[in-house]
Amino acid sequence: MKILKGSCHCKNIEVEVGIETDPANLQPRSCDCDFCVKHHAAYVSDPRGFLKIQYKSESLLGLYKQGTGTADFIFCQNCGILVGVIYKTPATIYGAVHSHILEANFQEEVTVSPKKLDKQAKTQRWEEVWFPDVMLGP
Repeated sequence: MKILKGSCHCKNIEVEVGIETDPANLQPRSCDCDFCVKHHAAYVSDPRGFLKIQYKSESLLGLYKQGTGTADFIFCQNCGILVGVIYKTPATIYGAVHSHILEANFQEEVTVSPKKLDKQAKTQRWEEVWFPDVMLGP
């Protein structure tokens, strides 16, 4: 398993991910929703890996819902950097991380279009391709 680290600009939010695929062989998914386009967001995840999101100051941890309001986009309220996105079920937190914050070189991004999917299709896809059991805390 490859371990990658990253953070927002001010380092209030730091991430650690474990992925099975070499980053050089991984293609980040560039989301075409209005929010992600404005943030030039491209996500990576691995359903066999892990994602830890840690923050120093909870008061600076920003959460934003858009579209169907099903997922929470995580950003730093101090430096404004989008870190990733999570989706909570009663049993699990799924997530994906913004590839631009990771210390790794990936393949060219590929555009995906979740805004064409209904809520059920989105959440099913997230449960299939995002990190399961995301750890979020101080």
